[in-house]
Amino acid sequence: MKSTKRMTTVLTVLFVLGLLAVLPAVDARAADGPAINQTVVKGSVDDVLKMITKMVADNGMMVMGELHQGKILEMTGLKVKSESIFVGNPTMGKKIFTAEPGAGQIIPVRINIYENAKGQTVVSYITPSTLLAGFNNPELDKIAGMLDEKLSGMVSMIGKS
Repeated sequence: MKSTKRMTTVLTVLFVLGLLAVLPAVDARAADGPAINQTVVKGSVDDVLKMITKMVADNGMMVMGELHQGKILEMTGLKVKSESIFVGNPTMGKKIFTAEPGAGQIIPVRINIYENAKGQTVVSYITPSTLLAGFNNPELDKIAGMLDEKLSGMVSMIGKS
């Protein structure tokens, strides 16, 4: 009984020490949460999805995956117009994964196109710089800044359509 209590105390201390060792690694820039970019654009969800897909290709990137949330949620009886695409560039991906092999939880970038409660089409994404900042890697910060600019430029062009 006494050894079980002692073992529990030792494990608790080790757990707390482990947490303390990890906490300094968290980047303060990400403390406020991710910067979510939401831009109201003209056109239907399907039309904007086609525009973005073309712009992605025109900007040297590619759609690496799609998630049709609206169609999936229809199975539950909820009618939502929402599409997500995963956008990236294999050459840029190679640089990112070379700098940080764990970047797969963030890259490729997810762009969501949905219809809000007012019937407006919205293009939404989380800026890569805020997500990659958690790795505290200056090389990633530089690449993420370039991705932020590219995404912002594409979305602003759609917003002007």
